[in-house]
Amino acid sequence: MDIKDLLKIIIAKEASDLHLSVGLPAMMRLNGTLEPINDYVLSHEEISDMLKSIFPPQKAAFLPDQEVDASVEIKNVARFRANVYYDKNGICAAFRFIPTLIRSIPELGLPDVVEQVCVMKRGLMLVTGIAGSGKSTTLAAIIDRINSTRHDHVITIEDPIEFVHNHKNCIVDQREIGTHTHSFDSALRAALREDPDVILVGELRDLETISMAITAAETGHLVLGTLHTRGAAQAIYRVIDIFPPHQQEQIRAQLSECLEMVVSQVLVPSVDGRHRYLACEVMVMTHAIRQLIRSNKIYQIQTEIETGSQWGMQSLEKSLKSLVTAGNISKETALQWVHDRKAFESF
Repeated sequence: MDIKDLLKIIIAKEASDLHLSVGLPAMMRLNGTLEPINDYVLSHEEISDMLKSIFPPQKAAFLPDQEVDASVEIKNVARFRANVYYDKNGICAAFRFIPTLIRSIPELGLPDVVEQVCVMKRGLMLVTGIAGSGKSTTLAAIIDRINSTRHDHVITIEDPIEFVHNHKNCIVDQREIGTHTHSFDSALRAALREDPDVILVGELRDLETISMAITAAETGHLVLGTLHTRGAAQAIYRVIDIFPPHQQEQIRAQLSECLEMVVSQVLVPSVDGRHRYLACEVMVMTHAIRQLIRSNKIYQIQTEIETGSQWGMQSLEKSLKSLVTAGNISKETALQWVHDRKAFESF
């Protein structure tokens, strides 16, 4: 079967991912669950030929000791984020579908308070969650809103480029690691010399990148980034803990000044299993939370989130309970995602 046919199938089925592995049929992830597309078992040679037909020559070597990350566009089909790698049986690949249409903040089910980010001129905003929780989709919605309503210079640094942003009211320069720049931290360092207003960092994955992102936010830029954490407080811990102990007090002070919002999200299967709904925790920086970060009392932030509805804050438990009340997800499903069952039951 042609790779383009497989990719068309996952689009038609509204699946999120395609997986190719030697000795198995092509698999798709549908509403969070893997299932076979057909019963045809793939060989190493078949998968290799499929991939070479769509990858540019400079990325089609597929060496056994290397992984290849790339964005792949199939003309008249769609765009995909692709990763090619080897396991004990041979070549493998994973494709993540990237919708052409960028959905708006309300369409994604995000709280209204997230719109505030789109008017901020400076500071750091984090979107966190496990892999496949829709972080890139949320950031794309924010960038699209900025692109439509402001007259700014936006630089995105991604690995690889996912959603494509055409110039609207803004200049949107999208840079891909390995294609247009060597690393996140080097691209961030260069970005500060490129007169940006808004900088999107696809993943804050190491000390150097996080340090540069904080510096960029402190020096008058709006910086958007992602982390793989569950919960707003956990995101703050992650940022601080990546630094050596002798630097952590300084980082807490910097973070207390530049951090503006954290959105931590999950995608939860619907009652009928045919859709997924976004549930999220939102932390909006207040004077009290800034003080808690500065004084290393991050463990108290959850209480501020739970009692901060007047600022637009909400806990993950409250978000999940709202979805249960609306009949979108089951209570049993919600309980699989809560951090605090007692808090969930109290709503």
